Amino acid sequence: MHESLRAYINTKTGSEIGDAEFKHVTDAFSAKVIKKKQFLSHEGSICRYMAFIVRGAMRQYIINSKGVENVVRFGIENWWMSDRDSFSNLTLSKYNIDAVEDTEVLVTTKEEISILMDRSPVFFKLAHILDEKNFIATQSRIEANISYTAEEKFQQLMKHHPEFIKRFPQTMLASYLGITPETLSRIRKQLLSK
Repeated sequence: MHESLRAYINTKTGSEIGDAEFKHVTDAFSAKVIKKKQFLSHEGSICRYMAFIVRGAMRQYIINSKGVENVVRFGIENWWMSDRDSFSNLTLSKYNIDAVEDTEVLVTTKEEISILMDRSPVFFKLAHILDEKNFIATQSRIEANISYTAEEKFQQLMKHHPEFIKRFPQTMLASYLGITPETLSRIRKQLLSK
């Protein structure tokens, strides 16, 4: 499992992480299997883990005052999943994170990440790259939510993450896009008929 993370680090940083340095990474991450519908983290508890997805699919969502699930993020292979606020600040999470498929992850804790950042320059570089990409992705998501029509949101999803459409149920996709499942169904039919 750790070799998937090693390949990911090398690709994202453009650097080859050496064996001695990678030993620090393997020491910091442990393998875990999360079965479909099992949780990595629950609303109202501290999110103790940062997870690198080796195989499978996950979602992060909040349940609003009406009991409706609102999907904030999806994660698939070579993606990271955690509630960053809760994980970093040790605050109670507003989110649930669960597996949509049986999922294999490598998990680490805040303490292990701190140690790893001091011991591994390549991992430190990776963290900086990921923070930058996360900021850009967050900005794009905010822009889409406040500026795009339902059809434009779906088109962006198809363009940037077509694998989501195959892996996640339509109700979850609609929640992620901030539209109803009926609207998503109509848009899909319209686009497929063109």
